[in-house]
Amino acid sequence: MPSLKDLRNRIASVKSTQKITKAMQMVAAAKLRRAQDAVEAARPYAERMDEVLANLSGSISGSDAPPLMAGTGRDDVHLLVVCTAERGLCGGFNSQIARRAREHTRRLLKDGKQVKILCIGKKGYDILRRDFERSIIDRIDLREIKQIGFADASSIARRIIGLFEEGEFDVCTLFYSQFKSVISQVPTAQQIIPADVEKSDEQADSAEVKYEYEPDAASILADLIPRNIAVQIFRALLENAAGEMGARMTAMDNATRNAGEMIDKLSISYNRQRQAQITKELIEIISGAEAL
Repeated sequence: MPSLKDLRNRIASVKSTQKITKAMQMVAAAKLRRAQDAVEAARPYAERMDEVLANLSGSISGSDAPPLMAGTGRDDVHLLVVCTAERGLCGGFNSQIARRAREHTRRLLKDGKQVKILCIGKKGYDILRRDFERSIIDRIDLREIKQIGFADASSIARRIIGLFEEGEFDVCTLFYSQFKSVISQVPTAQQIIPADVEKSDEQADSAEVKYEYEPDAASILADLIPRNIAVQIFRALLENAAGEMGARMTAMDNATRNAGEMIDKLSISYNRQRQAQITKELIEIISGAEAL
């Protein structure tokens, strides 16, 4: 049984931890609002970009389509771009994205495909390298970037497009966590090369309207698809930033509550042991007095 001094030290330690988790919760809550506004502003642009690509793709034949849309004609080498957070203490946020990427990788390997992994974020790299270290070609570090900008996404997009032009892969899939709410983030896989231009019901209705493009549709697509890749990566990074803050806020709130419950239990144990010790000393005093 721990002594009273050990219990006091333990209670003080848990109280210090509780202060830290409470502070982290408040910081995450403050950052969440800004991150949520950014992702909500980016979604309409990314969705509208998909609609434009879907409409343009119906205006050209398969032979005129640019390589980023038509692909290489093969399905042998897959590049997985896995976006996770740079830091932990955010519950299962990073592990859920990594699990989705891991399942996809194993399914591809089972089908006899070659898999290459590009990690954006330290935590995803730390998780995936345990099983697929040989498949990881590089890791992009964003720890020094306080606010994700479109220039950062454009740099990543140019690198991915460069790998495609060098013939390093045939299909590229982007993994990230779509932000739904503070307590809900959905791991998502999105194919970005070749461009996925399958039309939804709303896009199919809008596609009935005929547009005239100047210059031709193929020239516009050749310029628009690289921009769309950067937009989709930028959206994924913003979704991850909001999801990370929401997950951290929830995790730190749970940690603060658990610390409070632990303090209560330790305080009860401390009071009971102290009461027992006082009772024992009183009995010894009374017994000594009666013996005299």
